[in-house]
Amino acid sequence: MLKDSVKNSVKKELKCLLKSMDFISNNFLNREDINKGKLQIYFNIYQQLGLTWEFLALQCKHWDGYKKVKSGMVCRTCGKVKDTHDFYYLIPEMGFKKIGKMLKPSSQKSFNNKRKAQILNDTIEFHGALLNVDVHNSYKSNLLKGKNEINIAAERNVMLKEQGIKCYIDGHLINVELNNKGRKVGKKIYGNFPWEIKGEKLKKFPVIFDFDESYKLLGLTILT
Repeated sequence: MLKDSVKNSVKKELKCLLKSMDFISNNFLNREDINKGKLQIYFNIYQQLGLTWEFLALQCKHWDGYKKVKSGMVCRTCGKVKDTHDFYYLIPEMGFKKIGKMLKPSSQKSFNNKRKAQILNDTIEFHGALLNVDVHNSYKSNLLKGKNEINIAAERNVMLKEQGIKCYIDGHLINVELNNKGRKVGKKIYGNFPWEIKGEKLKKFPVIFDFDESYKLLGLTILT
């Protein structure tokens, strides 16, 4: 019911706004008997209405589909060209929020550098938690400062940071970095599978494994 109310309200406001823009355009901007001063005023009004349309169109979910015009496919409700890039996001203060869509590597080609391979690199701080999404195709890199270039694999990387703890997720692994600020940490850092660590040493790790009767890993909990 609420969605239908929002939909009807947005459609009504867009219809009135587009009529206002047409009125200014048809009755003032295309007349030759208006002096430059007044013409500039009406032009500014039209531009301000256009800015209002841009923000109001962000609320349109293109409920009635698209129609074909000379410039491409446009929304039947708001008139926005299909798949056009938005410079702003409009999200509600309360309730579920959605920004963008899931992007993944889109090419089999290996690009000359990451800038050309980059599809998305966006960051948001959301109520104190930092989230970064980095999506890129494969590219050549001299990351190891050697003479030979290496190919960096195409990947979608997601990083979440909360209270100094970082969680990295890509297509192959999940990595968690604990917040070691204020802790005494040794000079060397090691990495091993659990079965490679002696039993008495393994007891020092506050990790709980979730698994089924076949010992398939379902998740884990780290006590901090």
